Amino acid sequence: MRFRRLILLSILLFALSFGWAGGTDYITGLLPALPSSQRITTHLASSWERTYRMIALKSAVNEKLNKTNYITIQYIPLAMQQSIIAVEDNRFYRHYGFDIEGILRAMLVNMQAGGFSEGGSTITQQLIKNLFLTQEKTYGRKAEEFILAMNMELRYSKEEILEMYLNTIYFGSGAYGIGDAAKIYFDKAPVNLTLAECSLLAGLPTAPSLNSPYVDFNAAKQRQAIVLSAMARQGYIGTQTAEEARLTPIKLAK
Repeated sequence: MRFRRLILLSILLFALSFGWAGGTDYITGLLPALPSSQRITTHLASSWERTYRMIALKSAVNEKLNKTNYITIQYIPLAMQQSIIAVEDNRFYRHYGFDIEGILRAMLVNMQAGGFSEGGSTITQQLIKNLFLTQEKTYGRKAEEFILAMNMELRYSKEEILEMYLNTIYFGSGAYGIGDAAKIYFDKAPVNLTLAECSLLAGLPTAPSLNSPYVDFNAAKQRQAIVLSAMARQGYIGTQTAEEARLTPIKLAK
């Protein structure tokens, strides 16, 4: 029964992805006038890439991951895992790739703003965006992100998703992934990071170019305080531990 549901879901996801990939637009566009051969080739290539990601997601992911300085989850401190979840996606272990509450909140913000200003993305959706999609804020791109995120949740464990996310996000100052970030900011391996250092790093991805401690140390510390507060509020650490980490001096690599 579970297998049949997965097959039906895969077929549905394929059909939706084909539509959002532009397949229906392409077929419709052929009827009134035949596009140029270059346009057809470009469109087919783009549609194929989207379809390939849907039917062979693991292969597509492996092609995109940079394994040069890839850190597996057992060598990423629990404090780093908890800090990034606390500030980026506190319902990470309770959703299936998308967060209804986050989506509803984003919809309200967008309605009030009269446009697309907030996305309500989960860690899974952010990983999909980092690996495959552009940064444009359109409903079409969000739809593809949404579908691929559900597909990823079917094929990977939460630990695998979090591991890939921490290895692909940008921490600023040329640091892509937790391996680079630990080295560039603290000149150490990720496994040796302290709670103070983990919480500082977790605050960077929202605006890495602005929050990097090498660019604006005060901004980095302000973000660290937000992360520690979120960790305490969600029960990962106590308020005293959060305050001690906030007051711990940060020694940067340079």
